[in-house]
Amino acid sequence: MKNRLPIVLALVALVILGWAASKVFAPAPPQDLFTGYVEGDLVQVGPIEGERLKALNFEPGAQVTKGAALFTMATPVLDQQRVEAKARLDQAEANLNNLQAALQRPEQIAVLRAAVERAKAALVLSQTEFDRQQYLLPRGAATVAARDQAKFALDRDKASLAEAERQVEAGLIPSRSQEIHAAEAEINQARAQMEQIDVRIARQTVYAPADSIVQDVYFWPGEIVAAGQPILALLPPENRKIRFYVPEPQLARFTLGAKIAVACDNCPALDGRVIFISQQAEFTPPVIFSLQERGKLVFRIDARLDNPATLLPLGLPLTVRLVPPETPK
Repeated sequence: MKNRLPIVLALVALVILGWAASKVFAPAPPQDLFTGYVEGDLVQVGPIEGERLKALNFEPGAQVTKGAALFTMATPVLDQQRVEAKARLDQAEANLNNLQAALQRPEQIAVLRAAVERAKAALVLSQTEFDRQQYLLPRGAATVAARDQAKFALDRDKASLAEAERQVEAGLIPSRSQEIHAAEAEINQARAQMEQIDVRIARQTVYAPADSIVQDVYFWPGEIVAAGQPILALLPPENRKIRFYVPEPQLARFTLGAKIAVACDNCPALDGRVIFISQQAEFTPPVIFSLQERGKLVFRIDARLDNPATLLPLGLPLTVRLVPPETPK
């Protein structure tokens, strides 16, 4: 009896170890089933220029349509720059109008014409005096000096009349063409600057690039956002995909475009197509760790559902099965 006791104890120990192993180690899954989850390519949307977030039109989980205004940034600096650009444009246009008009205003032209009439009257007077001196000199009633002085006054008044007439002509002509071209170029530059500012202001309101679901929001109104920093993340339905991992012995069964069947808890029957097969092995990700898969090297495969409108939540665990190709009859 004493000799049998160690044998009985050994058998009991073996039974206990077998029972514990059956509880710890679950049976291996079928070879044609693979575990995975729902993944998505998020569209990160942010402002082109850094500023304070003025308005956010959607919250996480909201559905947005293509072209909907997602958010608007404040534009205090751009608004002031536009006011300055508008004033510069108005000044350039006024300068061009002034150059295209006569050099002198009508009132100034009238003054110049009055000077012409005055010069004409002075010329008539000096001409008369010169003629009188010319008539008296041969008769001994005038001196040569008096005649020369009258001649000097006549020449002076002729020059004064010619000068007054040229001043009227100069006052009636516009500015030089080079100055007008320069003023026109200044207007084009000022207008381009204002249009550029208008474009920058318009771009501070960002619109949805596609029909999407707001997956996450990173900033809220009143917070400062740097240029290019995402404010929210969008998930278009077509950006959802199935990601699963296949051991090396099963990898050769998969090809690009291969059909798969997808199953999950309380999900309808789903089909998809393989769109990516990794060319590099990796360790099984923690999200699908199990006692059987721990430490194995696997290859990542991505697939797209045939119906992109199936809105499966990201991270949802899935079971994937490869659908054999149909054999031609």
